[in-house]
Amino acid sequence: MSNWQNALDSAIEAGARGFSVFPLSRNKVPAIPSPHDQGHSCSGLRQCGAFGHGVGDASNDADTIRAAFDQARHAAGYGIACGAGPVPLVGVDLDRKNDVDGVATLNQLADQHRFTVPQTVTVCTPSGGFHLWFTGPSGTHVPNSVGRLGPGIDIRGTRGYLVGPGSRGKTGTYTIHPRLAEPTVYPIPQQLLGLLAPPPPPAFRQPLRHTARPDHASRVLDGLVRVVAGAEQGTRNDRLFWAAAKAWAHVKDGHLAAGDVEAALITAAVGVGLGDRAAKATVASARKGAGV
Repeated sequence: MSNWQNALDSAIEAGARGFSVFPLSRNKVPAIPSPHDQGHSCSGLRQCGAFGHGVGDASNDADTIRAAFDQARHAAGYGIACGAGPVPLVGVDLDRKNDVDGVATLNQLADQHRFTVPQTVTVCTPSGGFHLWFTGPSGTHVPNSVGRLGPGIDIRGTRGYLVGPGSRGKTGTYTIHPRLAEPTVYPIPQQLLGLLAPPPPPAFRQPLRHTARPDHASRVLDGLVRVVAGAEQGTRNDRLFWAAAKAWAHVKDGHLAAGDVEAALITAAVGVGLGDRAAKATVASARKGAGV
């Protein structure tokens, strides 16, 4: 069976179980390019009727899934949308490589905060890690994050996605853990959910030199954070760089503090799915360009 046919069959099966899915390439990224120019504000298939919005295309309708895969003949896997619907999916990605053990980190957190990790659906990744699937309360915003919870733990929440079992990547296949004969998605432990809550907004310090009011500086940074937080896939890095360049100009003028700018923009970028390392690099590049 071809990678494409295997991915399609697996995606339709996942859709029949109530999960919303979309096609992925062997690199684990959305397989359909965006139909829009950079800077678009379209949020997904339902808004414009075209595929190419990544997780915004996710559906559990078999005909829609087939139509998406027809446009992605190179697809080798599928993504499962997190953080959406009446019973949103929350993914805990545990890496076990490069001397980092996310499983050990999670066990330490469980001991420290007194919760038990249920034997929920667990997907084995080709690199030796695991994806744990949980359900979250309806309406709860769980931000995506990379390493914020601890070494080797990434979180997939609102507008994030997990690679579905049966997907084939460059290094292997994603499979359901062999010890789970009848896998069940369990609710996320309340203590763990509390650890995933969005971080509090940064405390804005007084301007260093100029007389701009602190509340004005806060509003400026809040507006730039909203630009980043509203970025769609394909525009996230560009919007982050633009917002960071604007913010660093205010830092250079003494209206904002550098630490506040870095914390707020990087947190917003990671929250919409940009990797932590990539977000930091973009903010640093904008800082260098602004001469700060």
